[in-house]
Amino acid sequence: MKSGLRPGWTCSTREGTDAARRRAGAAAAEAAWVRVDKAYRFETDEGSVSLADLFGGRSQLLVYHFMFGPGYKAGVRLCSAIADGFDGFVVHLANHDVTLSAVSRAPLAKAAGVQAADGWRFPWASSLGSDFNFDFKVSFTEEQQRSRTIAYNYRKTAIGSRAKEIAAIEAVIDVATEGPRTEIAASVGTDWRRTRGRLPA
Repeated sequence: MKSGLRPGWTCSTREGTDAARRRAGAAAAEAAWVRVDKAYRFETDEGSVSLADLFGGRSQLLVYHFMFGPGYKAGVRLCSAIADGFDGFVVHLANHDVTLSAVSRAPLAKAAGVQAADGWRFPWASSLGSDFNFDFKVSFTEEQQRSRTIAYNYRKTAIGSRAKEIAAIEAVIDVATEGPRTEIAASVGTDWRRTRGRLPA
């Protein structure tokens, strides 16, 4: 660990931050672009729209996958905590030619109810009935989850290689009456003991 005077520390920190930003920008520029040919449909306050419509006339679309499944009574609390800040910077994104939209598999009426209760105004679309979430690796079928090897958002989750470890953890969790999974499941209106810890839809 390095130590130093504040002027030097400030300069070093700024240089490190600038370098990190340059690396992130270079990585984004080199990332592969994928052509989207499927005609996805979404339900919004303005009716049924296409993926292109979600751009709102801007050149870029930032989609936030809000974990709120069709059978949930509420969204995952971490998603709600993150979404609390959306209205503050959605206008700044728009000024940089970026449209922000949350997307969930919950019916639009449920999403609208949450928005009204929390006072949110950012765009929120329902992808219920489409393959959008599944195609972009943020939702999984029961069969995929039972296979214990998935790629969440294109990041490989080596569930298969950790099957014994996970089974041991689940065995401990199964006998617990309270815990993080119980709390999360209760907050969204599901029962993890019944679903055997399947990922949010």
